[in-house]
Parts: sequence; C-alpha cells; structure tokens
Amino acid sequence: MMTATDAFATPSQRPFWAKIAPLLKQADGLFHKAADFLTPVADLLARYWVAAAFFSSGLTKTLTGSFTVFGHTFNYPLSVFPTESTFTLFEYEYHVPLLPSMLAAYLGTAAELLLPVFLFLGLGTRYAALAMFVFNIVAVVSYPELMAAGLAEHQVWGLLLLITLCHGPGKLSLDHLIGRLVRR
Repeated sequence: MMTATDAFATPSQRPFWAKIAPLLKQADGLFHKAADFLTPVADLLARYWVAAAFFSSGLTKTLTGSFTVFGHTFNYPLSVFPTESTFTLFEYEYHVPLLPSMLAAYLGTAAELLLPVFLFLGLGTRYAALAMFVFNIVAVVSYPELMAAGLAEHQVWGLLLLITLCHGPGKLSLDHLIGRLVRR
C-alpha cells in the first residue's frame, strides 16, 4: 500500500524535451564546427567557379604565338592580345556602352584573363570581385542576344561575386595570409 509520503518520495519523470535538449545542443555545436571548418573551402570553390568561367572565356579570345629576341624564339601559350575574330565580335555582336569596339575588345580580353587570376588566388579579392561584378553586368548589357540559360549563368556568377565582395576571400587566400603576416 502506498502512502502519501511515498508519492512524494518517488522522483518525477523528466519531460521528453528536457532529455533531448542536451543532445540537440551538442549536435548543433558539432554542426557549427563542421560549417566553420568547411567555410574556407566553400569560399575558395565560389572564387574558383567564377574565375574558371571568365578565364576560359578570355582564353577563347586571345592569340598564341611566338616572338624573337636576340635570335632566340620564345613561344607563349596565351597573351592579352585579342584575335581578329574577337575584334569582329566586339564590333558587330557585343555593344559595349561608351567604349569604342577596339578598346572594349582589349579591355574585355585583359579583364577576363587577369581579374580571374586575382580572384582565384585571393589577392586583392574584393577589388577583383567588384571589377568582375561590374564586368559581368556590362557583359549582360552588351550582348542583348544572350539566351535565358546564359543569363542564368551570369546571375549565378554575379551572386557569387557579390557574396565574395561582401564576405571577403576567406582563409584560403593570399589576402588572409598577407593579413596574418602583417599583423605579426
């Protein structure tokens, strides 16, 4: 037989959420540690994704060849000099506002080859991201025949560049390394 004092002596059962709350807190902590660990990799991949797209586009617009100095011929795989077909594209297809087509061809080709290198390496990253963000907008405005799929790609690149511009290059960048060396 149970008395009134026995009822008070038995420990009360903890509610379900009181039991599971510490486990959820621990899982949340592990999730945040994993996200913090992967953030630099995600920053690098975002920079790489955009840089690769623009750099490969720039490669299609350049000359390859050789030059001779003091009787020795040097071959180069790429240059910032546009091909004749690039000049034709800028004259008849791409309608860059405010710039003559020849100057636009030189500047566009150089931008597509140089800015992605800075972006990928994470050197002057925010400036490179800003320049490429503006370049991306000019590319969309200059080519009115851009199809929906091409426009969607430019929107993704623009978003990744905007995130890089606002967030910075992350820990896997020369900017971060230089910052650490300067602070020492």
